[in-house]
Amino acid sequence: MSQKIGWIGTGVMGSSMCMHLLKAGNEAFVYNRTKTKADALVAEGAVWCDSPAEVAQNADIIFTIVGYPADVEQTILGPNGVLANADSGKIIVDMTTSEPALAERIAREAAAKGVEALDAPVSGGDVGAREATLAIMAGGEKATFDKVRNLLDVMGDNVRYRGVAGAGQHTKMCNQILIAGNIVGAVESLFYAHKAGMDLNEVIDVIGTGAAASACINGLGRRIADGDFDPGFYIKHFVKDMGIALAEARRMQISLPGLALAHRFYVHAMDVGYENLGIQALYKVFTKMRYDFDPGSQGRKDNGPS
Repeated sequence: MSQKIGWIGTGVMGSSMCMHLLKAGNEAFVYNRTKTKADALVAEGAVWCDSPAEVAQNADIIFTIVGYPADVEQTILGPNGVLANADSGKIIVDMTTSEPALAERIAREAAAKGVEALDAPVSGGDVGAREATLAIMAGGEKATFDKVRNLLDVMGDNVRYRGVAGAGQHTKMCNQILIAGNIVGAVESLFYAHKAGMDLNEVIDVIGTGAAASACINGLGRRIADGDFDPGFYIKHFVKDMGIALAEARRMQISLPGLALAHRFYVHAMDVGYENLGIQALYKVFTKMRYDFDPGSQGRKDNGPS
C-alpha cells in the first residue's frame, strides 16, 4: 500500500534509500540543504519541499538522515523542524548515526505531542544503500517499529528491533567500534603487503576468504587496492561517530583503547585534509608515515598521529 513519506537528507546514502521507497510506489516529499542533491529523486516523481517543516506537514512518516547530532536536533526539534510541524499520529524515523541521549529526548518530546519516533541508524555504506542491503537497527516503541517495518525492509535486508529509544544508536556504536578496529587492521595489512612488493588484490584474494575475512578487507580493501578513496562514508562523519562512542564510554566509565587509537589516526587524517574522503583513505595516512624504530624500545617515533 502506498504511503506518504517524507525524506530529509539526500546525500551519499539518503538519496539511494529514498529512491528505493519511491520506486516501491510511495509518495515522497523531500528536502535537502543542497537542493541539487535531490534532483534525481524529483525527476522520479518526488515532491520538493523548501523546509523540514513543509515535509512534516505533507508526509505521514518522516525519515531523516543528516550529518551530525546538531543537525538532527535542528531538523527534528528546531522551530522550523519536523516535530513542531507534525500532527498527532505521525511518525519520525531518524536514520542518522547520532547520540543515544538525543534519540531518547526526541522520543520523549514526540510522545508529549502524540507523535511516534524511532532511532534507526544503518550500516552498509553507499553500496548497501544502493543495493538495499543495509543493516538497520531500531530503537523506540515496538508498535511503532511494526508500523514502519515494511518500509525499512525496502531499504535493508537485516532489519532488527533493538529495544527502547536510544537502543538503535547504542547498537550502531557497537558497529562503529568494531569497524574502527577492523579498518586499522585492514590498512596495516595492505600497507605491509605493499611494502613487501605484493599485489594488493591478489593478497585480498587469499586472506579475504580465511579467518581474516571481513567487510573491511573485502570491501574497503578492494577500494584501497584500486586507488579509490572516494567517500562511501566520509572520514569526517566517522570521526563524529567515534567521538560519540568515546563519550558514551566515558559516561559508562569504561575504557576503549583500541577505539581511542583509531580515533587519533582519523583525527590526523582530517588534519592533513582528508576529511571529505572515504574512510579507506586512512591508508593514505599510513603511506606518508616515516618510522624511526629504536631497537631497544617497544615504542616508535613518527610524524603521524600524536
